[in-house]
Amino acid sequence: MTRSDTPDRRQWLQATLAAGLSTLPWAARAQATWPTKPVRFVVPFVPGGTSDIVARTVANELTRQLGSPVLIDNKSGGGGVPAMQEVARAPADGHTIILGHVGSMAVNPYIFTNTGYDVNRDFTPVTLLAKVPSLFVIHPDVPAKNFREFVAYVKSHPGQLNYGSAGNASAGHLAMEYLKLVTGMFMTHIPYRGTGPALTDLLAGRTQAFSAGTPALLPYIRSGRLRAIATGTPARLPSLPEVPTVAESGYKGFESVQWYGVMAPGATPPEVVKRIQEECLKALKSPAISERFASEDATIGGGPPAEFAAFIAQQQRLWKDIVVRARIKPD
Repeated sequence: MTRSDTPDRRQWLQATLAAGLSTLPWAARAQATWPTKPVRFVVPFVPGGTSDIVARTVANELTRQLGSPVLIDNKSGGGGVPAMQEVARAPADGHTIILGHVGSMAVNPYIFTNTGYDVNRDFTPVTLLAKVPSLFVIHPDVPAKNFREFVAYVKSHPGQLNYGSAGNASAGHLAMEYLKLVTGMFMTHIPYRGTGPALTDLLAGRTQAFSAGTPALLPYIRSGRLRAIATGTPARLPSLPEVPTVAESGYKGFESVQWYGVMAPGATPPEVVKRIQEECLKALKSPAISERFASEDATIGGGPPAEFAAFIAQQQRLWKDIVVRARIKPD
């Protein structure tokens, strides 16, 4: 043993190294080790809808990448407010995240007076996952072959048609209320606890109209069980080139898309947020996700937190105006 390699010196070096590591910022060390346990990904709707499909697709790829489970937890009801309340109170360590969408982030702040949280203070935007086209569909028994005929039929039968949604302040509810606002149609809103139950009644003819994203509706349109009459996108969809947009059907400027992103509790360290965003971007670029989303005309996100925060702010300005004009209220 050399003089420079004595037991005392080795102990001193080990103690010095440990002390140096302990002075590293906690968040930096957390970023390097996240996740240290399964990640709980809360979805504020029941299984089967577009939100659930998007979340599960991403969660499956993240699980594969990380080697640690990313588990979907469906907590429906209350327009997403109870789920948001729970996540706002969760430990801000990146192991509890929630799927944010147009209703929870851009509409609920203007229709609920006291949720117990502030979406801009108590949540941190992580990344946009996807923008999904809004489709407007009707049951085949409705005597309208296209969007113009549907508007005319509803106007000649005011209040006699019902439309379903995945719940109050869901993306489909908002899209239909926006459509009613610009067209002057009067239909009754029937809220359900998720897209699945709403589709069950629509397919049975108990409701007549519906709006949701392409992932949930394309199979029924292609099988002929539902009739697509319009899209809320600026241009026609590659998957449904024969279906016109609302804008080209006489309502210039109309645009309604569904969007979904990852939110974390507000105090989550920036380094952990960045790590989650980077892993989501990697997942979104994987062939499994990019090919599936492309087949459903969805636009992939994955950008940095600041970009998602700016998008949410823009959506809040847009929907605040629509909420006031359409007089959207909690059901």
